[in-house]
Amino acid sequence: MQGTASMPAAHAPHAGLARRLAGRMGSAHRGLQALAPLADLAVRLFVAAVFFKSGLTKIATWSSTLALFENEYAVPLLPPELAAWLGTGVELVFPVLLAIGLGARFSAAVLFVFNIVAVISYPDLGAVGLRDHQTWGLLLLVSLLHGPGRISFDHLIGRNVGHR
Repeated sequence: MQGTASMPAAHAPHAGLARRLAGRMGSAHRGLQALAPLADLAVRLFVAAVFFKSGLTKIATWSSTLALFENEYAVPLLPPELAAWLGTGVELVFPVLLAIGLGARFSAAVLFVFNIVAVISYPDLGAVGLRDHQTWGLLLLVSLLHGPGRISFDHLIGRNVGHR
């Protein structure tokens, strides 16, 4: 009897440690959950800025853009001028939608496909360029699969529609 009575007392410090550890892990989890909307926003803003800046570069020197699409980029199935117009339009419209989180999953999907086409269309991309495109593709997948998060028009609209 004496051995069984002392057993809970021996385990008591371990149980207290486990409770404290669980409490701290719960606090850490809540802290990370609180930061998740900011991380979602940061991902969207980072990748949107990359594509938007590329679109701005294209409209700043349209003659150079057309020359690139005629001589460097091998966009499949499209004439160079149409590819230039569509590519520039995608880079100017969809990053804005992604950044504000309006139709964010659709915008991420469009930019993801656009990113793949860019890699296929430019054979002289190089290792560094390919890594950049892989990074952007991964970030676009985060928004596509996870959604835009709470700091977005999609969330605001979804919440308001859900409460009516």
